[in-house]
Amino acid sequence: MSTTIAFLGPAGTFTEAAMQRFAADLGETTPLPVGSPKEALAAVRSGDADYACVAIENSVDGPVTATFDALADGSPVQIYREVDLPVSFSILTRGKSAQEITTFSTHPVAYQQVRGWLEENLPGVEYVPAASNGAAAQAVARGEVDAAAAPARAGEVFELDALADNIADVEGATTRFVLVGPAGQPTARTGHDRTSVIFTLPNEPGSLVGALQEFAHRGVDLTRIESRPLRTVFGNYRFHADLIGHIDDQPVAEALRALWLRAEEVVFVGSWPSAAATPKAQLDLARLNQADEWVAKVRTGQ
Repeated sequence: MSTTIAFLGPAGTFTEAAMQRFAADLGETTPLPVGSPKEALAAVRSGDADYACVAIENSVDGPVTATFDALADGSPVQIYREVDLPVSFSILTRGKSAQEITTFSTHPVAYQQVRGWLEENLPGVEYVPAASNGAAAQAVARGEVDAAAAPARAGEVFELDALADNIADVEGATTRFVLVGPAGQPTARTGHDRTSVIFTLPNEPGSLVGALQEFAHRGVDLTRIESRPLRTVFGNYRFHADLIGHIDDQPVAEALRALWLRAEEVVFVGSWPSAAATPKAQLDLARLNQADEWVAKVRTGQ
């Protein structure tokens, strides 16, 4: 039976490339192109897709807020895998020279990554935002804009010409993509893992500091924390946090338990293998086990 994966389409996006990486381990798959990360996760929640492949963070522009909001809104979903893709762009046209280009399109995140090149090589060009890089290339093919920044594959898909290749204002730019499915048992612990949670706290002094100390006291490394408005009452926020470790690691489990006791709500978003090249240090588990043994002996009078 084929596994359906929703992704930000059309064909030719970096999300499609990430989806193909995930699909290589899933057997027979059916791609389902959609118009936004929200639509991709909605397809998982409705059962129209088994998984969604969505971008979650970029090394140049930071978090993909549309994905964070979509993860938090609706029935629980869970991250099972991640992949980091290097990102560079081709400037795609249909038979136009640089002097003939007056309109340019790409996704807003991509725009931040090629803006310097544009100012130097296509000064004064009108920017037209697109829902995806693939959609920008498609707009060039339809004659709606003169040029687009998109993956080289988009040029092949829509039969476009490359005015320039390997364009990126920041060398080594990378985007992280995640594979999201219905909430279930986390991916097995590897010892080189990432865990993510979403939580809300009481609106009172020290609540965030206290919550973060639960991780610090246990030697659990937080690698990212973002706040996003709840969109109910002005000034109220939910927090998205990533940390090193797995829910099956005792320090992580204890920190999340303590967070649950402090928070108004905690949503577990998953524990999965990290794509980072070098694991960061965690609290020595052997030392922690020795501490547990000591406590047990004290309790029993040994």
